[in-house]
Amino acid sequence: MKFTSAISAFLALATHSSIQTHGFSVGNGNRVQNKAIARKIPFVIPNRVSTSRLFAEEEGTAVEEIVAETDVEEPAVEEKSPIEAAAEKAEDKTEEVEEAEKDEPLVLCDVPPASHSMVITNDGPSGGKVTTMTVHLGMPGHPEPLVFQSGKIGRQASGAVTLTRGDTILYNTAARDKNPKEHIDFLPLSVDHQERFSSAGLTSGSYNRRDGRPAEHEILTCRLIDRPLRPLIADGWRHETQLLSWVLSYDGERSCDPLAITASAAALWISDVPLSKPVAASMVGLIDGQFILNPTNKQMEKSSLNLIVAGTKDAVLMIEGAADFLPEETMIAAVSFGHQAIKTICIALEEFGEAVGKEKNYSTLTKPVEGLKEEVTEALSKKVEDLWNEEGKKENLSASMSALSKEAWAMFEDKYPDSKNEVMKCYKAILSKKMYEKAKATGIRCDGRRLDEVRNIDIETSLLPKVHGSALFTRGETQAIATATLGDAGMKQKIDKLDGLTKKRFYLQYTFPPSCVGETGRVGAPGRREVGHGALAERAIAAILPSEADFPYTIRVESLITESNGSSSMASVCGGCLALMDAGVPIKSPVAGIAMGMLLDDTHSVSDDDAVIVSDILGTEDGLGTMDFKVAGDKEGITTFQLDIKCEGLTIETMARALQQAKAGRLHILEKMESAIAAPRSELPPTIPRIAKFNIPADNIGKVIGPGGKQIRAIIEDFKLTNMDVGEDGEIQLSSLDTETLKKAEEFVMNLIKGGGGGRGERGGGGARAPKVAYAGPEPVEGAIYNGKITGIHQFGVFVEILPGAEDGSTPGLEGLCHISELHIERVRSCEGFMNSLGIEQMDVKYIGKNAKGQVQLSRKSAMEEKRSGNKPKKPEPKQEMSAEEVDVIAQAIEGIKDL
Repeated sequence: MKFTSAISAFLALATHSSIQTHGFSVGNGNRVQNKAIARKIPFVIPNRVSTSRLFAEEEGTAVEEIVAETDVEEPAVEEKSPIEAAAEKAEDKTEEVEEAEKDEPLVLCDVPPASHSMVITNDGPSGGKVTTMTVHLGMPGHPEPLVFQSGKIGRQASGAVTLTRGDTILYNTAARDKNPKEHIDFLPLSVDHQERFSSAGLTSGSYNRRDGRPAEHEILTCRLIDRPLRPLIADGWRHETQLLSWVLSYDGERSCDPLAITASAAALWISDVPLSKPVAASMVGLIDGQFILNPTNKQMEKSSLNLIVAGTKDAVLMIEGAADFLPEETMIAAVSFGHQAIKTICIALEEFGEAVGKEKNYSTLTKPVEGLKEEVTEALSKKVEDLWNEEGKKENLSASMSALSKEAWAMFEDKYPDSKNEVMKCYKAILSKKMYEKAKATGIRCDGRRLDEVRNIDIETSLLPKVHGSALFTRGETQAIATATLGDAGMKQKIDKLDGLTKKRFYLQYTFPPSCVGETGRVGAPGRREVGHGALAERAIAAILPSEADFPYTIRVESLITESNGSSSMASVCGGCLALMDAGVPIKSPVAGIAMGMLLDDTHSVSDDDAVIVSDILGTEDGLGTMDFKVAGDKEGITTFQLDIKCEGLTIETMARALQQAKAGRLHILEKMESAIAAPRSELPPTIPRIAKFNIPADNIGKVIGPGGKQIRAIIEDFKLTNMDVGEDGEIQLSSLDTETLKKAEEFVMNLIKGGGGGRGERGGGGARAPKVAYAGPEPVEGAIYNGKITGIHQFGVFVEILPGAEDGSTPGLEGLCHISELHIERVRSCEGFMNSLGIEQMDVKYIGKNAKGQVQLSRKSAMEEKRSGNKPKKPEPKQEMSAEEVDVIAQAIEGIKDL
């Protein structure tokens, strides 16, 4: 009984709003959409309800905050309002449900053992051969097989593969130009990945309804595809090569990122592009101490680890992800777990390539000039040794390297006039080898530091007076200005993805201008590198932020790189953390980041025991070395990590060495940060708006907003508010630089709704809820089709006003619910996405009667079927009504008869 009353009270608070807003922040945008309620309570299954998570996940509010946050003390004997009673009941139930969820063990279904099988048929176009490889991974959490297929789709590409897992299907191609590009000394590889909205039954919300330029998360996936494949393509390959990836069908269950990497690698492997060996990827989660392979999206919400691993069957090529302060030992175990699945896939892809792969094209590779390497080595080895012994600063070292580079070409230009790229390649190989030899023999690096030594660190906070929080972080010749800006819910970043519209309360934006390395260049929208570095730093800091219930601000961190000589992204982590502390954000603990490098004798081999690990790498060590391993975290554990290598793989043992050395460097940096600012400021700076949150009954939202937003704009203007945000559940968030103004604005709003359907009476009296004003117009005709105005969009359906209310606004219009099952003839996966794709404000619906509770039920599907069948829709018959004068005349006549 307690459960039923709690849910009933909570649903009473979650009544939909029929207000449309313009020019101010209310709910989710111009058309009110109760996304939070729709996601968790579409007429709920009781044992799945978690009311606290409902607000924490979607609207950033805990149920405890339903009660108005006010400094005014109320008499202890005062009767609780319906709002407060509902909050207490919801809170009681929340504790019960959360406790049950906490105790609920992780249950994974049985999986078939690891295996693979291949089938070749002749059912392709024109009877062509189709090859299908089915791979069972045999690992916890992944019962579905991976199904690779080639020969049916994309036959003109160098390599084309479809990869299916469950109901998710990706299509990936590898293509290259016929002729190599002349006079370039790099691999011309490009990658594009697109998550098509149609794959989830949606249409882009853009003006022309067409999927446009890649979103930020798609750019990050492109980088995930590129990074493990680039080092395995043969040196000297100069054909323009393009990898394209499309998500054609998405089941909404699991992330597509590891599939995109694996499918792109498979397409490249069966093409004639000289990829040395198959590559695959996996995602690893950690729940209740158990690793899960490719966890579902719901499982990932409970996971303390989000790790993507890519590699060959022999070694790891790339890792990327975030963790909840996990120790280094757990990270190593997670990588080993993910690599087991990669081995299974790569072994299957070897057989797949033998069946359908094209012969690799080595004929156009730039071939080394015979004897050139030996001549360059003999002429430049001593000069390079002297160069590394200079141990100078960046500008001195760069000048010396540039001078030696020019000298090297001048020495061989006459003899090898057409082989400049080859001469420079040999020169770079000598630089790399001699750097390794010096570090291995002496333990001293090219700038004079020890292998594990971190450069000098300088920190300054509060350097920008009008900024909420700021810090200047300098590590050697890498420098970042980081700023923190705090705002209300209207500042959240909106992202449109296949899973629906999401809002980010925290985001970090990274800028790398050309001036930071002493150059000129394009300035504008962020490039892929900037997006990737910003996402990495953002993951590092996100783990230390307070919950929105405890700290209701939206947080934006910006990192402007002003100098760069190695690991500017990790400088952004340190600077961003310092800026947050300077702004008074109560973070859980400070975090710092460090970039690790690796020097190898043979840069084309897998790492071995002779690998030299270096801490806090320079740009030169990054360019000439074979590893860039970024690790961030606090004193206890890791919050984010990213590994890129240029050799053929990194062994688990070498990775373990790098992580332990990174921990020592991270602790050193944290100590320096603590000496600059030991803890977050005890008070928020005066430049930060103060936020007040309180709740009103949802059926009073219209009063607060007013016609066309007139009332809410007046409140903002009259009380000089920074912003006012009204949620569909009745939660109101006010922001202002003046605390007294917030109290007055809150008092005004509460007085505004008194006596208007849910407000309390005079203080001390409790007051009864005034009845909600009902629709007073003519009744709809059952079976008739109405063109109604859309007033609310929810996950469970759409509210439509089919008959208008009084012109003076004294009575509302007649609304009904068109359930998601009645929206279209075909199944609708996402109500919000479907309605966004239509882009309409009105729609035709059929009135199909009232339910047992007397609520109006509507159907767009029935209206569509009736129109398609050719039947004329039943129009509502005009109701004959008498005027007031006629009624009075009849009433007088009746009275006259009575008198007789």
